[in-house]
Amino acid sequence: MVSILDIIGPIMVGPSSSHTAGACRIGLLTRMMVGGTPERARIELHGSFARTGEGHGTDKAIAGGLLGMRPDDERLRDALDIMEREGLDYTFEKTSLDDDAHPNTTRITAQHGGFEAVVVGSSLGAGRIRLTEVDGFPVDISGSLPTLVLVAEDRPGSVARIAGVLADERINLATMRVTRKERGGDAFMVIELDDAPSAEATSRIGALDWVRWVRALDKVGA
Repeated sequence: MVSILDIIGPIMVGPSSSHTAGACRIGLLTRMMVGGTPERARIELHGSFARTGEGHGTDKAIAGGLLGMRPDDERLRDALDIMEREGLDYTFEKTSLDDDAHPNTTRITAQHGGFEAVVVGSSLGAGRIRLTEVDGFPVDISGSLPTLVLVAEDRPGSVARIAGVLADERINLATMRVTRKERGGDAFMVIELDDAPSAEATSRIGALDWVRWVRALDKVGA
């Protein structure tokens, strides 16, 4: 089914929904993933992002997202200048990822406050995006719903405990995906929600002794 967004595209600054709006949203989710504006970021561009991204403003869009800007923010045009004025260390490189990677894909290694995350995301068109990997864990994050992401020990009952905290706030789970690299190791959870969790709920989940870290990702797109 084709939506009106697919026809007219998102409200945005820049010439291309794939290279600007989508790229900005990937940067914005990466910023949320590390808990704030990264002091350092290595931004690797693959495929069309690498070949034509600079001309379409992909570098500005990703930098703007990392700075907390959304696709309709007029400051996106000056994102690289703002980055330099604030003394942030962002580098851009062209790379070649797996053959099955979407042509509009970036891998961002971002650091904030001693926390680092490696995020792989693709821009699918009309401003739609998908994060496919975080710290080596396969994920499926669209940014179309409020989302909790967390890493926790792989132990029985963990999902029920987290769901219980959310149920206390009457927040309904839309989807949940749990992946792990090995049995008994760490598990990566992606929980899409109907409503954004409160800071208190996120803190309660983060305070569980078997949770390594947790982040609340705001909705960034339709």
